[in-house]
Amino acid sequence: MKISIYNLEGKEVKKMEISKEIFGLSKNNDLVHQVAVSIMANRRQVLAHTKTRGERAGSGRKPWKQKGTGRARVGSVRTPIWKKGGIVFGPRSERNFKKKINKKMNAKAIAIVLSGKLKENEIYAVDNLKIESKKTKEFSKFFENLKIKGKTLAIFGSGERDFRIASRNIKNCENSLVEQLNVLDMLNNKYLLISEDSIKELEKKYNKADE
Repeated sequence: MKISIYNLEGKEVKKMEISKEIFGLSKNNDLVHQVAVSIMANRRQVLAHTKTRGERAGSGRKPWKQKGTGRARVGSVRTPIWKKGGIVFGPRSERNFKKKINKKMNAKAIAIVLSGKLKENEIYAVDNLKIESKKTKEFSKFFENLKIKGKTLAIFGSGERDFRIASRNIKNCENSLVEQLNVLDMLNNKYLLISEDSIKELEKKYNKADE
């Protein structure tokens, strides 16, 4: 199984042999969906928070005596049925939406998404992502010469992490290190821009994904 490797000028320089265990897997939409939902749940920030009657400001004194006034019985100005009272069963910031993702499930899902991207011709492999000036203008040449149009995730290897800064200001471009690669980021971007070294790192890390 081979993939074309391009240079900065957009010219094919060679064919690279890649692992079928990473780039040749069949679809498993249920697994990918489960992992993607788990990642979204783990990223979720709980903002909504209501106060109970014990957290509301107000006196603890009984507003009026129990009988003889002609008014309804009430024991506190912080009762939930009064204006500015506590909230019953409202959302609380202590809620936990986190879901566990097994390592083997996550690795298998990443490999499945990579395989799907390759089959759809949505992976652009280059010889390296190292540029001399570390400038956005220089990095954008990858997109111009390879004619990439659409949301793209640039995947940097361990030896290329210093060059991520050049991709941050490019429109419709996100970046990730190989060790931080996840299913959700890949699904949120149509194309993947990846270097030869990054492919080797992926194969080394996820080579047992389908076992």
